[in-house]
Amino acid sequence: MDYALFIIGVLGNITALSVFLSPIPTFRAILANHNTGEHQPEPYVFILLNALLWLYYGVTKANGLLIATINGFGAVVESIYVAIFLVFAANRCKRLRTAILAAVFDIGISGAVVAATTFAISQLELRVTVIGMICACFNVLMYASPLTAVMK
Repeated sequence: MDYALFIIGVLGNITALSVFLSPIPTFRAILANHNTGEHQPEPYVFILLNALLWLYYGVTKANGLLIATINGFGAVVESIYVAIFLVFAANRCKRLRTAILAAVFDIGISGAVVAATTFAISQLELRVTVIGMICACFNVLMYASPLTAVMK
């Protein structure tokens, strides 16, 4: 691997790490209050989806170790956030909405992407390209998801 690309990858991982760990103060407050309050589940569900898809991309791509490791870590952290959100949801409706979002997006969509690209695309280079494009599209969803708090 080219040295410059490796340095850029490490810098990208540091940035991604800060994205994954930035909600810690929010979740400390949720744990202290035993309630999610006005916080919305969408950002955490969509960041988990994004981490799962990029993890799949990193595992599928040759030399994708940096991508796979940071997103594997992110998937674990975001799974914990979603679980905390499910346990401490402010009410039954928010708990149900969180569970449905996690089931549809984190399990359903990520599973569908893995299944579709694995079984429908036999050429590895094309598969990696398609997965990368899908990941790029879902990045938009992830970065737009905090706007749900503005809509409330």
